[in-house]
This record gives sequence, structure tokens and C-alpha cells, in this order.
Amino acid sequence: MKPTKKNIKIFIISGEVSGDVLGAKIMQEMPGVNFVGVGGQNMIAQGLKSLFPMSDLSVMGITEVLAHAKKLTTRIKQTIDAIISEKPDIVLTIDSPGFAKSVVTGVRRKNILKHTKFFHVVAPQVWAWRPGRAKKYAKTFDKLYSFFDFEIPYFTKYGLDTVAVGHPISDGLDKYKSDNSNRKIITLVPGSRMNEVKKLLPVFKKTVDMLANCGYRDYKFVIPTVETTKDYVKNHVKNWAVKPELIPGKDRYQLYANTYIAIVASGTVSAELAIMHIPTIVIYKMNQLTVLLAHILLRVKWASLVNILMNKTIFPELLGNNAKPEKIVNCLQQLTLPSVRKKMVQELKAADKKWNKSGKKPAAVIAKDILSLV
Repeated sequence: MKPTKKNIKIFIISGEVSGDVLGAKIMQEMPGVNFVGVGGQNMIAQGLKSLFPMSDLSVMGITEVLAHAKKLTTRIKQTIDAIISEKPDIVLTIDSPGFAKSVVTGVRRKNILKHTKFFHVVAPQVWAWRPGRAKKYAKTFDKLYSFFDFEIPYFTKYGLDTVAVGHPISDGLDKYKSDNSNRKIITLVPGSRMNEVKKLLPVFKKTVDMLANCGYRDYKFVIPTVETTKDYVKNHVKNWAVKPELIPGKDRYQLYANTYIAIVASGTVSAELAIMHIPTIVIYKMNQLTVLLAHILLRVKWASLVNILMNKTIFPELLGNNAKPEKIVNCLQQLTLPSVRKKMVQELKAADKKWNKSGKKPAAVIAKDILSLV
């Protein structure tokens, strides 16, 4: 890898685990660049000194964000002040759209940094809800890196330079694909945000108890943990009648490859499992107000990206009040039927071409493009 231009400073921001992973890959592709900003363990491993713990930004859901408004407001102001002080060439925000937009808008209002450019990675899902955000993003950012071609027109019609780079989770997962029909591992993923973990762990506990009592006692239950919630998960599961094995998040892909069925929180993990062709049940618990607003505002039928991309239900989804142990058990029993498993795997394979048509590493595409503009 050739060294990049000297004295380039990039203020990079990620607010959740998937963004932290992508941020670290982008940093790897830009040796010699001075990175400052906010990130998690992956970006820190690449040399970033995070302004504050990334977990402070790991909040999802309308009422959940309101409950953490004071802390988020403090972190927004702190980040704005740090950017103005650092005077970076580029501010690169990754996902966490609410925080990213608030920070960039705040910096622009100061009207101090005349030469700094503001780039964002991960297009907000305006095709799913609140399409008006596309126009606001065009006013806020100088460039947008989306994952899919179909997202581009939503933003370019407002003048925002938008490039589709492919979905980053498709990078390197091919080697983990396998036929899991003879495995006896049920993987549980309660999410990476504390608020979702607190809601889903009790559901998982009851589900595991029910499964153990109806013929699945010889199965191993495993939970991959992440830095933001691992201590909470460890304390919670020690009181379970059927104790799951906990493994570090860094080992999750090998776990997924050996998984018979996964039961996971809606989010990036469902896309990872889709790419790896692992039979999966997607669940999510939300505050009742969030559920109500989602029904009113959402313009798509599904939460899982593979279902959205293929425009049909491939992964069963149990969201809100439907995320009940008895319904999860019923779905899991269906997925033990050879015909059902075969059909799901075939549909997941048919979705392969949707994730990254170019075959290039998204992080490398983003890094190369940024460096060409500095």
C-alpha cells in the first residue's frame, strides 16, 4: 500500500459498532493520515484517541433518544468544539445520522472552517421513511457514500454528490459460508446498544427456557458480546437456568458459520447472516410510542435489509409486540424442517449479487476517493 499525502487531518466519527468496524477499515486504507475523532475499539486499535466513549452515542428509538437528550446534547457540543479546534481537512461521519447531522450543522453555523469538507458514509434510509431527509443531507454534507445504486437518485436530485460503494459487510464474509444443517448451535444476538439489549435479553431467556423444555436441551446457546454491553450481558445470563456460552465479538463470524439457527436483533447482524446464508429469525422490542410512530412513518414492509432488497420475506420478522418467546419458538421449529431451511438458503444465495456488484472493498473505494479530493 502506497503512503498517502502528508499532513492530512481527518476528524472521523462513528457512533455504533458497525460504523466502528467500517471506520477502522477506512483508516487502514489511509496510512499516514492524522485521524482524530470519536470511535470504538476497532478504530482505537488503528490509533484513534476517542474524544469520549462511543457507547455514549449508542442509542436507538425515538423515546430512548429523548431519555438521553442531555448527554447527547453535551457530546454534540463537545464534538463541535473539537472539530473547530482541530481544523481538519475532512470531517468524515459514519452512520449515526442524527448525531452526525447535528454536529456538522453546528460546525457550519459557526462559519469558521472555510476549507473543511464534510463527508458522510451510509445513506439514511430515505426510501423507508422521512424522504425529506435527502434534501437536508444535501444542504449539510459535501459528499455522501451510499451502499446501493438505487439510493443515489434520492440525493443527487438535490445536488448532493453521491457514490455507491457496495455494502461493507460483504467484504470478507464469503470464506465463512458453510452448510450448517448438522450443527447444534443456536446463536442469540441481543444487539449492540444497551437499551435494546435490556429489552431483548429477558425475551431470549424465556425463549431458551421454552426451547430447553421442548426438545432442544442438547443444543448449545451462544451469545457474541460487544464492548458496550458485555458486562451487562454477563451479569444477566449468570442467573439463567440454561446458561448460554459468551464469546468475544471478534470471534462472531466463526460462530455464525457454525450456527444452526440465529435469533437476532434487527440491525447489521441480520445482513451479515444473510450474506453468510445462515437461517435467521429477526426480532426487536421497541417502546410503544416508537412502535406506533414506525407504523405511521415507515414506507417499507420489513426491517431486515435482505427482505427489503429482495422485496419479500426471507427472514421471518417478529417486531414490537410480536417479539414473544412462543412466537420465536414456533419460527425456530419451522426452520428445523429441511424443506423450509433449503428454501431460505436458496433465497439468500439469490440475494448475493445485491450486496456488492463491483466486488471492490468499500473501505478502499471510500479512502481512495477521499484522498483524490484532498
